[in-house]
Amino acid sequence: MLAATHAVRGATLLTLLLLTGCGPQALQGRPRGYAQSMDSATSSCRHAPAYCTPAPGEPVVVPLARRVVETGSSAVALLKVLDAATHARIDQVMKHCAEWASEEISKKYLKGNRPTVEQCEKQARVDARGQKVTWAMEWGLEKHQTALGCVHQKLNELWPGSFSLNQRYRYDSATGELALVSAERVRELVELKRAAELLGTLEPDVVIHSGNPRDVLAVYDFKFPCPASNEPQWRRYPEIHPYRNRTQGDVYEEAFGVSPARVAPVWGILRKKI
Repeated sequence: MLAATHAVRGATLLTLLLLTGCGPQALQGRPRGYAQSMDSATSSCRHAPAYCTPAPGEPVVVPLARRVVETGSSAVALLKVLDAATHARIDQVMKHCAEWASEEISKKYLKGNRPTVEQCEKQARVDARGQKVTWAMEWGLEKHQTALGCVHQKLNELWPGSFSLNQRYRYDSATGELALVSAERVRELVELKRAAELLGTLEPDVVIHSGNPRDVLAVYDFKFPCPASNEPQWRRYPEIHPYRNRTQGDVYEEAFGVSPARVAPVWGILRKKI
């Protein structure tokens, strides 16, 4: 999960990558269904407008699936079920995109070679806060954006209208409720130097859903350990965090009710059974 301070940069990089394509087939122009946060929810609204409800005072952006039960009649929401075969195909997309992204960035910086421990730990630059940024961190960021561009293209073909990339959620552990935080709101808070208000929100790389981003069917996070032989780990939250001493994966499992997957080159899909 990328930090809130990288949100604006990440969105720009991702847009550029989507224009350059994924693998052998390049994307032609701006992908259909593309939205600010790379959320395919707007596509769901077009396909099933009856299930899209705007928040008070806001335009329709994210469809909210309605489960309607009426006396004497019923209306069934257009919800998708993630069967085993489709789940396996989505897993394959994730694995392919992780491998492809890693290879592309290795070609760009290392002539296609895998980095050594020394190269991973070497300083690449200093960020705006004066903090050291290693090549492991720099490459990881670029690989994330490259992988997400690939995923957007592939899932638009396989699971259109029912996936989100970098969708941010507020999770209320007391009630189990999930609320969506728009990309526009994230950018606004970052620009106003109020990014601290995003503390405790969750931002998986990829969420597979029914057409309603709050009806989660699967969750994936890309991990690009450097070197690749290191086992990909869920990040552990620090003491000052609302989820202190817990791992990212544990919180995802609680909030979304699914077994979240780590996706990494060499390692493939790593998923804990609930």
